[in-house]
Amino acid sequence: MNTHDVAKALEIWTLQNLLNLSILLGILALGLAMAGKYLQALERRLTLRVSIEIWQVFSVLLVDIFLVVVVLVGFAVLNPDIMADIKVAVPFVPAAVVLFALALYLRLFKGGHQVSSRTYKGALWAMFFANLLNILGFTLVMEAPGEEYLVLHPSSFWTFVRTHLRSNASPHGLELAQVSFYVCFPLLVLLFLLAFKESLKGTGEK
Repeated sequence: MNTHDVAKALEIWTLQNLLNLSILLGILALGLAMAGKYLQALERRLTLRVSIEIWQVFSVLLVDIFLVVVVLVGFAVLNPDIMADIKVAVPFVPAAVVLFALALYLRLFKGGHQVSSRTYKGALWAMFFANLLNILGFTLVMEAPGEEYLVLHPSSFWTFVRTHLRSNASPHGLELAQVSFYVCFPLLVLLFLLAFKESLKGTGEK
């Protein structure tokens, strides 16, 4: 194995683990958002203003930070070259990235931090479906039974999953990865443009 092969293997290992970590962070973000009313109830028990502000940072900002990381990793992974190198559940993970980006947009620019607001519920639903897609994609596709298992326990279902729904499976997975990219990438760009438009409001720009 030469230096190029080692570097490529390290790149694939890093990207794969970043994607796996982002899936876990998405679950954590949803969990914190789901516990919004519970966290507010705990906040009312605090008496010091400083402790209240720290608690608000923990309960609100942490969800946004997790979402930012998830979206950034998803944006990095959601391109044809990387999806051809690592195993990404398609179209599950790309669609989940778009939903996480939508949730972040709603929280940052549409008042989605208020637990009682409809926008908060909209962001919560977006995170819920995103995590559902990620969980199904990770469990059933990315971590489907390996070749050794299928040799001893042949299964048309698992064989189809491994050869069609993984982005690095040639040729069917590569084709589905391309379709996922053509659909999901423009949606991510659209959300980015909408977010930029919202950020210009109140800055004096027309």
